[in-house]
Amino acid sequence: MTLPLADFVPVWGLLAMNITSPGPNVLNTMATAIGSGRRAGIGSALAVGVGLGLWCLGMTLGIATLFRLWPPTRTIMTCVAIGLLLSFACRYLQNARRQLRHRSVVALAGSGGLTVAQAFARSLTINVLNPKALTTWVAILSLFPTAEAGIADILLLGLVAMLIGLAIHLAYAMAFSTARAARIYQGVAPWINLTVAAFFTLFALRLAYGLFS
Repeated sequence: MTLPLADFVPVWGLLAMNITSPGPNVLNTMATAIGSGRRAGIGSALAVGVGLGLWCLGMTLGIATLFRLWPPTRTIMTCVAIGLLLSFACRYLQNARRQLRHRSVVALAGSGGLTVAQAFARSLTINVLNPKALTTWVAILSLFPTAEAGIADILLLGLVAMLIGLAIHLAYAMAFSTARAARIYQGVAPWINLTVAAFFTLFALRLAYGLFS
């Protein structure tokens, strides 16, 4: 590893917040665990970890090459990332306000009868085709010195990203194999959205400060 650990921590922190927040992958893991049981939920969680590793390697290696070929890409990408992070923050804030004002619930329609292999395949497909994943990694890699990263750095980034995603989704799969946990989540979902909105806003401000200072 050639980069200091301080370069990795913000990326992993942002990734953990994004993985925790309600989205296609989270709702799929929850629905699978509720409808098909704990084993299928675990299969879904494993696929999220694999998908995160694929996204990390693909995006990191591709963007590193782009930075070397055209250095101004970093500035452009940082500006795009600031806009994406602020848009994420606004979306989560709107979700929280809607849930608090109207007491609306997060859709968690259970999907029954899935085997572990079927749950894994469906979850991996959702992860790979999820547009949120693309925009998330564009924002995340603006925080990471991709151009200076070596192979060991990229592998470490991807490995820990996989473990973070796996751990969070395993927790969801274990918890949401019971109906009581699903009901509890409905009550705390607005506060999760508010926390994520604040977190993304802070990261956008950090990027803006580094860009214009």
